[in-house]
Amino acid sequence: MPTTPIIQFGTSRFLQAHVDLFISEAIAEGQDVGPIAVVQTSGDPSRAQRLKALAKPDGYEVRIKGIENGSLVETSRTVTSIRRALSLPDDLDEVSRIVAEEAGIILSNTADAGFQSRAADESTEFSIDMSYPAKLAWFLFQRFSRGARPVQVMPAELIPENGKVLKELVLAIAALYPPEFAAWLDAHVTWVNSLVDRIVSEPLEPAGAVAEPYALWAIEDQRGLILPCRHPSVQVVGDLEQIETLKLYILNLGHTYLVARWLAAGRTSLQFVRELMDSPDFGPDLVDLYRKEVIPGFAAHGRKQEAERYAVTTIDRFKNPFLDHRLADIAQNHREKTDRRIASFLSWARKADPALEMPRLDAAVQATRAADA
Repeated sequence: MPTTPIIQFGTSRFLQAHVDLFISEAIAEGQDVGPIAVVQTSGDPSRAQRLKALAKPDGYEVRIKGIENGSLVETSRTVTSIRRALSLPDDLDEVSRIVAEEAGIILSNTADAGFQSRAADESTEFSIDMSYPAKLAWFLFQRFSRGARPVQVMPAELIPENGKVLKELVLAIAALYPPEFAAWLDAHVTWVNSLVDRIVSEPLEPAGAVAEPYALWAIEDQRGLILPCRHPSVQVVGDLEQIETLKLYILNLGHTYLVARWLAAGRTSLQFVRELMDSPDFGPDLVDLYRKEVIPGFAAHGRKQEAERYAVTTIDRFKNPFLDHRLADIAQNHREKTDRRIASFLSWARKADPALEMPRLDAAVQATRAADA
């Protein structure tokens, strides 16, 4: 069986229309990259058919729809970069073997709550109930025990300094294992910070997705970095902070703020982001929120102009008439998203200017926390 030098934990439609598509296009150009083994980490049997479809030899479809450089874009692409599709815990032995013997790069994009610790993390026996960092620690220990070859870990979760955060979580869990393991994790595993950006609005059946033309995979440079592929949407940057804060605190904050208002209104009959943007009750409010509460936060950090430009682009992306970006999907893990996207922005902005008034954002955080209390 052919080797899969990239192993990917997570089967989200985002990855299907982003990382997996980029690598597929790079392979088609003749680059010596991939293919990918995809691992479903949840053990959900209801997704078995979709999982199997990801690795079909003829691939799956990604439809690109939207406006790019003022022109209408509506095209279809076929993704064939996925060679194997596996599921935990059923395929635990094979996934362990791939991580230990084949993988050079480990990718992930778990749910927003995927990094949160769980009771099962306290054991060195594998459990499907473990958090992703605990699962990764277990798999890396199998690699360490079977040769300890270096490997690169590239999380794609929307967490600032995601590689650094994942490393710290895995190192904490490594205290359960022999001390030599933690030393190897620190010295021989390359932990890469990256940021991904593309609105992927809906799934296709049995696999695939609909996405906007805009796409970005920003990867922070470091010694020993190995790129999964070369692609126009892949950028190597010296520091992710500027890109990261723009996406997290404008685009993602905007999504979560819209959903907060939608939930407060009792989940109105409107279903999609574009419908809220066209509604006089929601769209103008978001534009005003950017102008009066979000951009002043960036201005306090000396970044007003770039924030204004990014906000204009974001509004256009939200209004994309082709994307059925479901509010119910964005509303999943709403508490975690509110903390990460809105509450953290409030803290970040007020570090630069404690006097900033952001009443709508404060209210959104308070309402979400009260609903979960």
